[in-house]
Amino acid sequence: MVTLLAKLFIKKTDDIKNPSVRQAYGILCGAVGIFLNLCLFAGKFAAGSVSNSIAITADAFNNLSDAGSSIITLIGFKMAGQKPDPHHPFGHGRIEYISGLLVSVIILLMGAELLKSSFAKILQPEMPDFSPAAIMILPASILVKCYMFLYNRQLSKKLDSAAMAATAADSLSDTVATSAVLAATLIGHYANIAIDGWCGMLVGLFICYAGYTAARDTISPLLGQAPDPEFVNQINDIVMSHEEILGIHDLIVHNYGPGRILISLHAEVPADGNFLALHDKIDIIEHELRDILNCHAVIHMDPVCVGDEETVRLKALVKEYLKEISGTLTMHDFRIVAGPTHTNLIFDVVTPYGFSLSDAELVALIQESIQKDNPNYFAVIEVDKQMV
Repeated sequence: MVTLLAKLFIKKTDDIKNPSVRQAYGILCGAVGIFLNLCLFAGKFAAGSVSNSIAITADAFNNLSDAGSSIITLIGFKMAGQKPDPHHPFGHGRIEYISGLLVSVIILLMGAELLKSSFAKILQPEMPDFSPAAIMILPASILVKCYMFLYNRQLSKKLDSAAMAATAADSLSDTVATSAVLAATLIGHYANIAIDGWCGMLVGLFICYAGYTAARDTISPLLGQAPDPEFVNQINDIVMSHEEILGIHDLIVHNYGPGRILISLHAEVPADGNFLALHDKIDIIEHELRDILNCHAVIHMDPVCVGDEETVRLKALVKEYLKEISGTLTMHDFRIVAGPTHTNLIFDVVTPYGFSLSDAELVALIQESIQKDNPNYFAVIEVDKQMV
């Protein structure tokens, strides 16, 4: 249904990098989610009222909260699609993450309320009335939620949307929860066992877990999570495909919302190369990154000596010292400044997060290793953290 509606109402459905197309998908899925969840709420609420089942009624209000979540998602996509303005020069894409976080909060509140009412039902158990309406509406709800899970998951991958991924996870947990409610209804009727409250607790736990995972996945990009390794590899492949580039480092990916990414990096170029020609090449690479990856790129040129035998020898020597300390250490921006009494070896060392040595301990160890055999060499070291 969503695919058919997309073809009817969305132009250029495959141009998912286009913010307007992305916005249209979000609005369409939000509208479909509101409609389906309101239908499920009406059916389950009626069935729960007739059968006096707390589990079915709770599941109905869970669908009502899902409808509210779909409204927030719809509004979030609408606001995220606004064009940049003087106060938000990189657009409003992060509103999509905020809307996903609000959805998560609603899910958690609904789950907590359900746990409370279900616990009361456990303390004072009451056998629900068997209702043919419940037996009809619950399987139908399971099928609808399975469908909602599948199309939300498909679109979340297609659009790389945390908000839709949260909605998909919620739909999956609803499927499991409604299955538990159906099982409780059947067991209560045929085995005469009052497990309605316990199944309500199970539904509440599933809802809370869905809220937790959704919150985790939306908070992470807001805090500034590490970029996708595949995206980093694409950047590396594009930049290094040009023979003038000797290496890259200090790559930073700034995420201002899906489809609104700014990257900055340092590109090593030969120090004896033609400055104007290299600058032109950097401009070409920046445009390639923009056109292929739909991002804004800023590249800083780092000139490195490639023909100086002493620099090459000392660089190889320092690399061996780093390898002896740890195979996870790398270096860049190596240069030497020779003087009458000593020589400075100037370079940056890159360490992974969670490295066993502090920055000060690492610098001291490297300096000790260098001066042990070369007392006239002094290391000037800057420690960087591995970004990806």
